[in-house]
Amino acid sequence: MDAYDKVKLSRLKGRPTASAYIQNLFEDFVELHGDRRYADDAAIVGGIALLDGKPVTVIGVEKGVDTMDKIRRNFGSPAPEGYRKALRLMKQAEKFHRPVFCIVDTSGAGCDMGAEERGQGQAIAENLMEMMTLKTPVISLFAGEGGSGGALALAVADQVWMMENAYYSVISPEGCASILWKDSKRVKEACDCLKLTAADMLELGTAERVFLEPEEGFDSVWPEIKTAAIEAFAQAEQLPMEVLLERRYQRFRSYGRWNNA
Repeated sequence: MDAYDKVKLSRLKGRPTASAYIQNLFEDFVELHGDRRYADDAAIVGGIALLDGKPVTVIGVEKGVDTMDKIRRNFGSPAPEGYRKALRLMKQAEKFHRPVFCIVDTSGAGCDMGAEERGQGQAIAENLMEMMTLKTPVISLFAGEGGSGGALALAVADQVWMMENAYYSVISPEGCASILWKDSKRVKEACDCLKLTAADMLELGTAERVFLEPEEGFDSVWPEIKTAAIEAFAQAEQLPMEVLLERRYQRFRSYGRWNNA
């Protein structure tokens, strides 16, 4: 299966969305709304839940299930208020010493005129900056698409996990093909050049773990993800906060380093 096949699978109709992950991994989820500045963005679902009896903050990009739901959620492309809501919930988690679990599934942030007028770039930049120094453990799981800054705004984490058929890229394959070759039909070639699959991310060190997707469905993989999250948060909470933050910082500083020796 080549990279383009993986991208197509990440977009497949019927694939579990963030709400399915929340339902299957956590208990007693209570959704919280609004950014306290402008509005509530339905493309970002967030709130408090229990993981093995312990409170956690869960934030996910929700694409929607049926047509009307997808339209209401802007097909999983968050607006600035969505990212500001996510940051509000992260800072709340920091205050009450709750770990944060993010679920990423977006082709990219909303890029309409309204989003730009309300400060889309600034909202994403603030998330990047604040997440780097957030004083609580953070895990980000890529459930499907992971496009550009819209994905990175929820992925400045201590660990990045990916589903087998998820991808993580600086730009959509179609956008890459249009810019490099002025031909969106060369999307398959773009996928190969971008090195965007979960296997690529694992090899490059951009992701720490990849979960295989059984052909019979996701029911068998939910317990694996849940157990991994419980163990990872337990280990992170044992670390002094300055060590956790330094490891997170060095994780991102290491990107792009090459040893030619």
